[in-house]
Amino acid sequence: MEMPISISNCLCLNPIKLISWNIIHLKLQLRIGINSGPVIAGVIGKKKFIYDLWGDTVNIASRMESHGEADKIQISENTYSLIKENFTIKKRGNIEVKGKGKMFVYFLLGIKWYINVM
Repeated sequence: MEMPISISNCLCLNPIKLISWNIIHLKLQLRIGINSGPVIAGVIGKKKFIYDLWGDTVNIASRMESHGEADKIQISENTYSLIKENFTIKKRGNIEVKGKGKMFVYFLLGIKWYINVM
């Protein structure tokens, strides 16, 4: 069974057209990195509490962002395997990632018009 996705959902999940914008002659460009996997979560602090996430999954997501390209969302192989059926994705290929070596990565281009729910 296929379920159509609303236009508003597509706009939220098709960020390539929304990432870059001009504010008073200042062009802003964003890089986004996504990885999927287990994390450790907790609250730190004694006076001011902060909720934080730790682990290799978080570190790889950070590397996806820092090794990415402007106005693009770079995703790891882990994330690719989870979302490939429902999103339009382009292979970027192997890149050298600090602390991890060579990793095969992808660019997330947007959501597909239909999601296979069964």
